[in-house]
Amino acid sequence: MSALAASPAMVDAPVIPRQRSALRSVPTQAGPVPERGPAPPLALGRDTQARFRGAVRALLDAPSLEDASDAVRLAVIVLASRTPSETGVVEIRTPELGRWLGLSASYVASDVVPALRRSGLVSIDTAEGEFGQDIGLACRVLPVWAAYGVVGHPLALEKKEFATLLRLLEAVMAPGWAHKDGKVTPAGLLGSRVGRAAATDRLALLLLVLEAREDGRVRQCGGTVDTKRGRAAATVARLLGCKASRGERVLERLEDRDLVQRVRVGTVSGLAHRTRLIVPAVASAHGKRGASDTRREDRATAPNLDFLEPDVAAGDSETFDPDAELQVSSMPVANEAGVTVPDVTAALHTDHSLVGTDVSSLALSGGFSGEGRGGEDGRPERVCVREDQAADGETAVAESAPQVAEGGPLRGEKPKESPVDERGRQRASGAVASGRPKAGGWERTQQRRVGLPADLGLRVALEPVSRLWGRLSGWQQDQVEAAAKAEVKRLAGLLEQPEMAARLLADRLTDRLEETGGEALVDRPYPWLIRRGLVQRPACSDPRCDDGIRLDTGSECQSCGNVIHIRLARRARIATEIDRELPDLDGHGRRQVLEERLREHTRRDAEQTDARRAQAVAEVEMRRAAVAGRRAAEETAALERLSAACVDCGLPGAAGLCPECTFRRRTDVLVQQAVDLAVAVRADLDDPAQIAALSERCEADTRSLVAEVCRRQADKSLAAFTAQEVAKRIRDERRASAHRRLLRSEEAGAEAEAVYETVLRRRPRGHQAAQQAANDARQRTARYLLECMLGQLQTQRTRMKAGRTPK
Repeated sequence: MSALAASPAMVDAPVIPRQRSALRSVPTQAGPVPERGPAPPLALGRDTQARFRGAVRALLDAPSLEDASDAVRLAVIVLASRTPSETGVVEIRTPELGRWLGLSASYVASDVVPALRRSGLVSIDTAEGEFGQDIGLACRVLPVWAAYGVVGHPLALEKKEFATLLRLLEAVMAPGWAHKDGKVTPAGLLGSRVGRAAATDRLALLLLVLEAREDGRVRQCGGTVDTKRGRAAATVARLLGCKASRGERVLERLEDRDLVQRVRVGTVSGLAHRTRLIVPAVASAHGKRGASDTRREDRATAPNLDFLEPDVAAGDSETFDPDAELQVSSMPVANEAGVTVPDVTAALHTDHSLVGTDVSSLALSGGFSGEGRGGEDGRPERVCVREDQAADGETAVAESAPQVAEGGPLRGEKPKESPVDERGRQRASGAVASGRPKAGGWERTQQRRVGLPADLGLRVALEPVSRLWGRLSGWQQDQVEAAAKAEVKRLAGLLEQPEMAARLLADRLTDRLEETGGEALVDRPYPWLIRRGLVQRPACSDPRCDDGIRLDTGSECQSCGNVIHIRLARRARIATEIDRELPDLDGHGRRQVLEERLREHTRRDAEQTDARRAQAVAEVEMRRAAVAGRRAAEETAALERLSAACVDCGLPGAAGLCPECTFRRRTDVLVQQAVDLAVAVRADLDDPAQIAALSERCEADTRSLVAEVCRRQADKSLAAFTAQEVAKRIRDERRASAHRRLLRSEEAGAEAEAVYETVLRRRPRGHQAAQQAANDARQRTARYLLECMLGQLQTQRTRMKAGRTPK
């Protein structure tokens, strides 16, 4: 109803205000309003994380950093994060940059800073320290500075984004600081990690943090990877741009510090499947469940730790969406590490219905996998329920799926476990006892080998220590194998029969064991093998000597025999002198006198050795002084040459010839070459008079042309330089003119025709190739004729000069 159609009664009625239900009063909050502080540095939003990831990849993917070390790559990122938006210049000291990288100041000054200069990404101005090293650094990351203000560029970060990126780097790798007011800024996650490969670990952790989701999970790389390493190691390797073996070592070091965890995914049937890579610090920063809880749930879901190896499912991809799918049973699959991933686990079981009746227990009677429960003919809820039957055929009460997978056999299997399963369970139980399950990629590559190496030579060489070999770990066996291989190769180079090197090393190990007293007395096999068993012990200066035995002949070392003979002869001579001088001494007194005189002889030998060494040092100093004197004399002569006056104009300090006179001499040479080119192609080279007249006229014309051009220059030095350039251009033009003239000569034409016909005879249809060969032959002939004419002209000039000499 409109307002015009309303009745008068309605108009006179009182107006009731309309209640506004959309706005309601909110009670005042009791107590002070809490102030929100800054978020943790590792709790990055998706957009910010994507921006930082793009900026870091833009710096690392620069072509100039392709072959650079991880320390140099990390230094570029650190300097970029500290870039001020006003000037773009980062001022930092070399020791401080080394603390950020986990390296020493000397290494940064000698390796990192020069590499940054060579890369062209960072411009560095340095202030040298006391010993000439780079101490103060004023660095500017050129890609960051060039991207300033460019819309859409990955490195075009705002000032607040640079501050956030710096906070992220501080949380990951800050070295920590102690302020003057007593406050202490704690170090980052890897702040205490210094030394070798410290920069690699820091860079790897930074890249993993930028790739991690809110729950700490890192999406792993797809495709086929090395089954010996696992998908997690391949992911780290691809982030760093290195091999999978190096990525595995980096991942192991990060795992040792509990910064990264590899968690095996459990299935409802108790089988462990894919490995997940988790950064616990990121999950903690976002307030998600920690990785320790995730591992605890995995152990409750999949206690069969024999499958804790990443290479079991290394061929699976990592792309899935586990948020809203179901597994074999009606249990929903959540986004947690202890629950099965549906798109991977479905391949392990037969397809079953997703509908089932929830029951607490069931006594199996029939023995059909589709036997109903609860009076219905439906299929069991879980595929492992049928597998709960005991091995002896008796009926057993169904238990939970993880317990069945751990204790009882599967259908069709024997109840007795194989030795391989028993060893795997022992290895897994040891991992659980240590409090932290280990990933299997590194364990498999470092697995202990029971037998000796497959190489026949090494088997022969290490046969005496086969029991010690069995007591070594996998890594120690690799080191001993490498050392034995190197020693066999070295012995093969010393022997006339290289094939006897392995047997010789075996004899050495046998002798060393006899000295020790047998293998039972070797407490630590690895140090004994590396430092004693495989090491040659020469008793003299002969490299073929080993404990006084010649390696090539197997007889006693002659050099050692000579040394022993000299010492025995000396002892006998001193004993004879004592008997002659003191015949009344008893046995004890004689031995004392003998020892005193032997010590005296040894002292004199040491003094003579010191004297010879001092003489050698003095000779070295004399040679150094002589070299220094010779260098001083050479420097003095060079200074004298530099201070010598010009031989043409007498200008002092011109090093014998000033620039103006140098240009003038060069101009004379160029003018003479231009005259020779003109005379060689125009004059009769057998007529001396014509050569002389034409040379004089051509030289006058050339010099007048040069003088005409140089007359415009007011400065004498600039005029001399211009004269040189003009003479050079005239020389080049006349050479080209003479070459073109000779191309039209009869000799060049005849040579070209001969080559053309020769090529056509070889290739009847190769007209184009024949024409090209003919042109090349014409060019070569013209150059040859020109050189011959110039040589003939020089000969004629020499004869003319010799004829005028007597006059």
